[in-house]
Amino acid sequence: MRILLLTGKGGVGKTTLAAATAARIAAAGRKVLVVSTDPAHSLADALGTELGAEPAEVRLDGSHAVLHAAEVQTRALVDGTWRELREHLRTMLQGAGVGEVDAEELTVLPGVEDLLALSEVHRLAATGLWDTVLVDCGPTAETLRLLALPESLAGYLERLFPAHRRAVRGLLAGIAGSDQVQRWDAVADGLGRLAERLSALKNMLADPGTSVRLVLTPESVVAAETRRTLTALALQQIRVDGLIANRVVPDPGSARGAAAQWLRTRRREQEDVLDSLRSATDLPLRVVEHRAAEPVGAEALQELGAELYGDADPLENLPAAPAMRVTGGGRTLEAEYDLRIALPLHPAAELDLARIGDELAITVDGRRRLVALPAVLRRCVVTGAIAGDDGLTVRFRPDPEQWMR
Repeated sequence: MRILLLTGKGGVGKTTLAAATAARIAAAGRKVLVVSTDPAHSLADALGTELGAEPAEVRLDGSHAVLHAAEVQTRALVDGTWRELREHLRTMLQGAGVGEVDAEELTVLPGVEDLLALSEVHRLAATGLWDTVLVDCGPTAETLRLLALPESLAGYLERLFPAHRRAVRGLLAGIAGSDQVQRWDAVADGLGRLAERLSALKNMLADPGTSVRLVLTPESVVAAETRRTLTALALQQIRVDGLIANRVVPDPGSARGAAAQWLRTRRREQEDVLDSLRSATDLPLRVVEHRAAEPVGAEALQELGAELYGDADPLENLPAAPAMRVTGGGRTLEAEYDLRIALPLHPAAELDLARIGDELAITVDGRRRLVALPAVLRRCVVTGAIAGDDGLTVRFRPDPEQWMR
């Protein structure tokens, strides 16, 4: 299974390029589903057809190839799936002594729509009906939140409601001082299913067949956000397999006149932006020129897909996950260890590190991730850190109070 997520700043044309990529894959004879998780759905508009929550067949003009497409309806998922889970959470909080009003407010989970949308992508991918599931995500900020939710929520759930407590029947009822054992066991079952779902989503995002492709327009502001997004995705250990620069103005060649001069100047500015991106990353950068007519419908999307990928496979260049490794060693208190994290840092990145128990909290540009330390480093103290363009190195030495034990 190959899962490809396309995202970018709002208005850069990611939906159109997602549909064009799906059309190109389908034209090669592969089974592909393109699904929109963007709350402001426009996939149906790009394909020129009506879409719903269940995949519908879209036939490509001039061939026997077809693709399937759907638009996730998060409102229905919230009203259905989340309602039961929220009731379980409310019961658990009230059993822990939280007031009814406070419990009601605490179970209003920000981002639950994103989580359910990602769960729906996992459900569709798990059917095995398609070789490739291509996801038209929301704008970059929403997508980063979506991709970080499974890990962060799984961590919170484990802290509030550890797995060893969920496994013992009747234990929660005893802790809460309640004689309604059946009700509390239902809570344990419901939250256990939530934990399993979060684990499945984490595994899907970490799978070698899952990657993100960033869409941008060649403007300095958009390029700056793209560089920050590359760092944020590396922080989450999520693969990025390439960049697509959309709406590059055509090269006027040797044409003369005011219009040609304007195109030449604008093209030069855009090329400067693209050169800065090429120097900042070794990811493949594909370019799509601005078209006179908006590409809507299967035929136009096939033409756009051909321009975008040429003879190349749209699913090639799947990179390895961002690396995290430990080097160094020794048995004495003089031993030294380095934790190396592949984290592309743009020049203006704001970096903060903190040790929290057995975890290292890494915050870059306001985005934070807790990294569980390997066993050997849990008995060490941080002695320093070095940040560079290609990553972050955190240095450790044994903690005398723990090392000998």
